[in-house]
Amino acid sequence: MFDKLEDLLRRYEDITRELNEPSVIADQNRFRALMKEQSDLTPIIECFLKYKKNKETIDDSLLLLDEENDEEMRQMLKDELSEAKKQVQSLEEELKILLLPKDPNDDKNVIVEIRAGVGGDEAALFAADMYRVYVRYAERQNWKVETMSVEDIGIGGMKSVSFMVNGAGAYSRLKFESGVHRVQRVPATESGGRIHTSTITVAIMPEVEDVEVDIDMNDCKFDVFRASGNGGQCVNTTDSAVRLTHIPTGIVISCQDEKSQIKNKAKALKVLRAKLYELECEKQHDSEAALRKSQVGTGDRSEKIRTYNYHQGRVTDHRINLTLYKIDQILDGDLDELIDALSAAAQAKLLAEQAGA
Repeated sequence: MFDKLEDLLRRYEDITRELNEPSVIADQNRFRALMKEQSDLTPIIECFLKYKKNKETIDDSLLLLDEENDEEMRQMLKDELSEAKKQVQSLEEELKILLLPKDPNDDKNVIVEIRAGVGGDEAALFAADMYRVYVRYAERQNWKVETMSVEDIGIGGMKSVSFMVNGAGAYSRLKFESGVHRVQRVPATESGGRIHTSTITVAIMPEVEDVEVDIDMNDCKFDVFRASGNGGQCVNTTDSAVRLTHIPTGIVISCQDEKSQIKNKAKALKVLRAKLYELECEKQHDSEAALRKSQVGTGDRSEKIRTYNYHQGRVTDHRINLTLYKIDQILDGDLDELIDALSAAAQAKLLAEQAGA
């Protein structure tokens, strides 16, 4: 591990020198690539330098203890030695985590799709509730939410909704939300007070650049139609909505949020690009058993990942057996405790794999 860290330190120093060269500054693509690499390395290098400084403190303290006879000075050196040893142990664990393979999609924006599952109108109402949860969470992170398409049921529920979340690290935080979410509560329409169980599916897809997925436009069929729902006269009286069908895969995407047909078409292509990228990733995951084993239930839409029990006021994540009795806060977008626990579990699995390799 430490040989690798020394190599990274040398690379970091090389990048710093290159960034000051006029030829690199003049080449904006090269400059941006180096800045990105430097930014990715900075947390590792800062932690490694702290580690090295504390190791030096340990060596110096041990040397001075052999030479020092004054008892008061010896006690000060012992205290300094003890603190430095604690720091070294803590920083070593931190370095192990920082050196774990990083998901290349972690820094990307995401496209979120929520669909009502089992439970009829109650499932659609819960889909709308979860849409608001993610919007509130995005607001807490200072991310921007851009709705792409909505299919509502007229009583405040949503059969489906798709939206984009733009923000630094959006995928790294939201990727664990993919799967089946189950709700247990008494529906507003239930006169007998019985608890119903309903489900929705959530799909989290990283936004994909044009260069990552090549779409043959000959494989795409576009239909335009009149948008429905809220949005004013312009939305409801012009053929601005777009339905995109990808013929080879049968994927169908509808976008009607924008008043412009061109903008809706661009959004539909973004969603298609993300879906095709997700399909390719699923193929790779199927052929890479070790990678699937290391995941904490990400990406599998058929997996029941979480239960929201209103009667007991609890939310349980079944992947890590975590139960929190704070359903009101979670439904208000306070997802950090859940996401932090899932991230920690994913890191622990990767560390265990590396230790066993």
